[in-house]
Amino acid sequence: MRKTIVAGNWKMNKTNSESVEMLTELKELVKGMNNVGIVLGVPFTALSDAVKAVEGSSIEIAAQNMNPNESGAFTGEIAPSMLTSIGVKYVILGHSERREYYKECDEFINEKVKAALKNGLTPILCIGEKLEDRESGKTDEVNEKQLRGGMAGLTAEEAAKVVVAYEPVWAIGTGKTATPEMAQETHKAIRNFLADMFGAEVAEEITIQYGGSMKPANAAELMGQTDIDGGLVGGASLEASSFSKIVEAGVK
Repeated sequence: MRKTIVAGNWKMNKTNSESVEMLTELKELVKGMNNVGIVLGVPFTALSDAVKAVEGSSIEIAAQNMNPNESGAFTGEIAPSMLTSIGVKYVILGHSERREYYKECDEFINEKVKAALKNGLTPILCIGEKLEDRESGKTDEVNEKQLRGGMAGLTAEEAAKVVVAYEPVWAIGTGKTATPEMAQETHKAIRNFLADMFGAEVAEEITIQYGGSMKPANAAELMGQTDIDGGLVGGASLEASSFSKIVEAGVK
């Protein structure tokens, strides 16, 4: 059975103290929800205190990015071992904003995925199409390219440790959401690509999250689809009450 994982991506929001306050509140709200993975992607400045704040709970902390190199002259960057040394367990890679604003390509993202796995971090690999891609019928083509690029050179054993997050870029921060049926159709196609790359057995093990404006109101229906194994949540993850309701919707 593959795992349902609900992850929040705070992006460039929350100071250190605000992060600790929210996580302390969330810890109480999700007590007993042990059937679902709970992950929060907090800013670099809050990572260390965030790890401490969730001690004794099932919540794990993710970084929102990292550099694939272990050390060196990379001003402003963070190495994988810097994350693991403070107890970070996950890292979000290839987010559409990294691809769009910072021109990250599949090859560079692939380096990060490999470095994350080498260092014992679970990568959440983001893929997804823009509105013009969907309207021109290129959704599967774009997703397959990003998936194959991001997971190039991985063994089947390594691939099974990757979490894939499908984020239709046109549905992020716009209030637009793919219907559950549309999302399921795309998730199924992604799982088929994974089966072609690594075999059907491995593809069935891989968690595929939906990352397009998931909210308490639509979470249960989305996660009720056969191939949707949780969510990568943006705005709704910034408040403990709304995020805990999404987590609850993912409990099987």
